[in-house]
Amino acid sequence: MSLPAAFQPGLSAIGLILAAMTVVALIETVIPLHARGRWNRGHLAANLALTLITFATNALLNAGLLTAVWWLDARGFGLLHVLALPPLVASVIAVVLLDFSFYVAHVAMHRVPAFWRFHCVHHSDPAVDVTTTIRQHPGEGLIRYAFMAAAVFALGPSLGAFAIYRAASALNGLLEHANIRMPLGLDRWLSLVTTWPYLHKIHHSRDALETDSNYGNLFSCFDRLFLTFTPSERGVDVDYGLEGLDDPATQTTAGLLALPFRLAPASDPAGMAQQPS
Repeated sequence: MSLPAAFQPGLSAIGLILAAMTVVALIETVIPLHARGRWNRGHLAANLALTLITFATNALLNAGLLTAVWWLDARGFGLLHVLALPPLVASVIAVVLLDFSFYVAHVAMHRVPAFWRFHCVHHSDPAVDVTTTIRQHPGEGLIRYAFMAAAVFALGPSLGAFAIYRAASALNGLLEHANIRMPLGLDRWLSLVTTWPYLHKIHHSRDALETDSNYGNLFSCFDRLFLTFTPSERGVDVDYGLEGLDDPATQTTAGLLALPFRLAPASDPAGMAQQPS
């Protein structure tokens, strides 16, 4: 795989994600969960700027990871090759275990203070909608890719399975954050297996007990298994954001990029998010 070829899937994915974001944003205007307020208007510029920065930084990381997936698969390296499973079974297991690696990374970003400093940029949004999805500090991208790379080297997934997981993860992320109204009963039933908008909205609550729950990306089973699950009902009316980080200067692109480096030291991540210096 040449270097330009490694970048091509990432560039195509960016186009698809932007198109999907546009479609979801249009749906938000038709059936919003919450009426648009000042924070929805105020966060747009910063969220889109961080989204574009994330696309730029992740392009290089994604190219390197795709190259690693191709190299490992070509050499039969990884647990899935050792087990010699049928391709379909191996692909399903790869998707589930890659999602588990996301769960582990997400929990770590909440519980390790150095990681939380970067991840709190995503959680500090006072209005959650589709533009919140990739509101992410570049430092968080490095953390996410480090965990994903560890999973890739351990499993040795095929390019196809890896591509399916990445595409499903990106599209589900847009849906999870979308400010879209849907039947609570439907969300409750679908959340028995997968993660859905109301379920994930709880994760963006200002209440630390709710913030530290529903870490799952595609599947809700890991939250249920490790007792970090909060039912969908609470997701209908959530107070978004983090205390102490609503200052308009903090909510600018420059303020959010600087945020991890100016938070006051604290003994726990939740306390750190509430005490900017």
